Amino acid sequence: MSGSIDAHVHLWNRRTDPQPWIDPATMAAIDRDFAPGDLERMLDSTGIQAAVVVQSSNSAAETRRLLAHPSPRIAGVVGWIDLTGDVAAQVDALDPAARARLVGIRHLVHIDPDPGWLSRPEVATGLKGLAARGLGFDLVVRSWQLPSAAAVVSAHPEVRFVVDHLGGIAETGDTAGWEAGLRELAARPNAYAKISGLAGMPRGGDRAGLRRVVGVALEAFGPERLMYGSDWPLAELGTGAVAWRGAVEELIGELAVPERQAIWSGTASAFYRLGA
Repeated sequence: MSGSIDAHVHLWNRRTDPQPWIDPATMAAIDRDFAPGDLERMLDSTGIQAAVVVQSSNSAAETRRLLAHPSPRIAGVVGWIDLTGDVAAQVDALDPAARARLVGIRHLVHIDPDPGWLSRPEVATGLKGLAARGLGFDLVVRSWQLPSAAAVVSAHPEVRFVVDHLGGIAETGDTAGWEAGLRELAARPNAYAKISGLAGMPRGGDRAGLRRVVGVALEAFGPERLMYGSDWPLAELGTGAVAWRGAVEELIGELAVPERQAIWSGTASAFYRLGA
């Protein structure tokens, strides 16, 4: 797929897929439903051609609903299936047309009641099932979970992994621990990362902290394993999707053209096999 890609957005209808984590008092900007039409308007405002929609709950029903959206601006869907179950049977149960739009799987590891979920033997079997189907796995983890994530990535060289939101740097004060964990993960060639979930970091126009964070990611992964994501609509809790797009433009502005193209589209297209 040519053109720029936002590799991380969400859609939800709370009538069918409740989002109890949304606090109306502190998250008023996203205290509503978000549909494909809203996504298209956001993409137009940021100058992005298409987006990858990512699950927001561990729900097979939500995944089916996301896959049913017909918008041409949705390049693919990262859904959820139970990795402790029969992966092939769950994927095969999807409508064939919908199955073609499934480009990856994610589990909300960072809030799973089992802190060791990612290392469970049955999950290891499920990850092998993803590789057999050509599906990548989105890692959404807290920064302290990065070492265990690196161990799992190392144990499954046949699986493509991408860590969302640069491994939770926006939610930790332990920047040294985060950096060590991210670099450990990046040492695995089958690990990728999204420059996403950071729109709340730059305050008052000061991007020094954000520049350091993105600099670490560029050193660790290289542009060929990094992809842009807005984390919209959650980006609206920070500077907003438009400002975030501009911030990333500035942060990677000194890279060579092919390197910038990798972050804006090439890496996401290859990782998620968009248009394949």
